[in-house]
Amino acid sequence: MSGKTVTRMELSEAVFREVGLSRNESAQLVESVLEHMSEALVRGEQVKISSFGTFSVREKSARMGRNPKTGEEVPINPRRVLTFRPSHLMKDRVAAGNKR
Repeated sequence: MSGKTVTRMELSEAVFREVGLSRNESAQLVESVLEHMSEALVRGEQVKISSFGTFSVREKSARMGRNPKTGEEVPINPRRVLTFRPSHLMKDRVAAGNKR
């Protein structure tokens, strides 16, 4: 693993190079897309991106957990968690990248 992280700035720079929008317009486009995705997830909707994957929010119910240090039982509150399920194409691309 290289440990590299793709940032918003790198995404907007890629839009600038590939699409030809100005740097400012590219940054606004990336922000707009991310904002639309975030808003949909907050509403509990799925975000499906073809050939990439699906983001969704799961409702986890309350349960009893255990403190691994003390063994004491601790209640875990109900919560919403964000999940990502990659498409088969994305899984294949990642797996092919590991073979290099």
